[in-house]
Amino acid sequence: MLKGLIFDLKRFAVHDGPGIRLTVFFKGCPLKCLWCHNPEGIQAGVQVVSKENRIGSRVVACRMEEVGLSYTVDQLIKEIEKDVLFFDDSGGGVTFSGGEPMMQPDFLEAVLKRCREMEIHTAVDTSGFTTLETLKRITGLTDLFLFDIKLIDNEDHKFCTGVSNKQILTNLKWLSKQNKQVIIRFPVIPGFTDSQANINRLKQLTDRFENINHIALLPFHNIAAGKYERFGMKNTFDDEPSMNQEQLLPLKADLEAHNLKVTIGG
Repeated sequence: MLKGLIFDLKRFAVHDGPGIRLTVFFKGCPLKCLWCHNPEGIQAGVQVVSKENRIGSRVVACRMEEVGLSYTVDQLIKEIEKDVLFFDDSGGGVTFSGGEPMMQPDFLEAVLKRCREMEIHTAVDTSGFTTLETLKRITGLTDLFLFDIKLIDNEDHKFCTGVSNKQILTNLKWLSKQNKQVIIRFPVIPGFTDSQANINRLKQLTDRFENINHIALLPFHNIAAGKYERFGMKNTFDDEPSMNQEQLLPLKADLEAHNLKVTIGG
């Protein structure tokens, strides 16, 4: 029986596509971004970690917890069906995120097919790092792609994420040719993605696509700090404060002057 590994279901999400949405977080990601906001989604398998309950600085209870829950297609569809009324009233739907949802292509494709049969709007939030074959399998079943673009220079991309961006850019070009609805998600990471050189390259990239002109700026936030500690992982940005929307207004204006639609947040 086909199953998928999910590490979270976020209901009433409003930053992962239009309307009120259910965001489904798939376990496993091929990238190792220095600033990852969902480090619990990197490892493909189930993880067992300790969870402490505290009162102030005092630990009052500690238990082991599994991160990653197996769902059949029917089980996940039942979870999705619980929110259909909210989807209908708000123009929302389901967003498949992660991790990287295309690391589980068979399960993703099967759930997308069921959503299409139920006329539920679907979005896939992706790093773009997948084979073109996999991308082609899900493109016709997906209404909206939230496509992460981090660094345009390939060497910079490899340094910060552990992988080349060549296939990512190839996949973005292919989606553009299919005239798919795509929103580029651009994480603004101080000292890494926010350099003027990278911003200029981002503008040059968007110039290649007539039908991809919406960029969502994602401000860096440090809410994942506790996750890094819990999973025993190194947090490169443990001392970096979260950004606020006002800090992104100059970049928003700069990109808008390049005839791009720019929003802050998902």
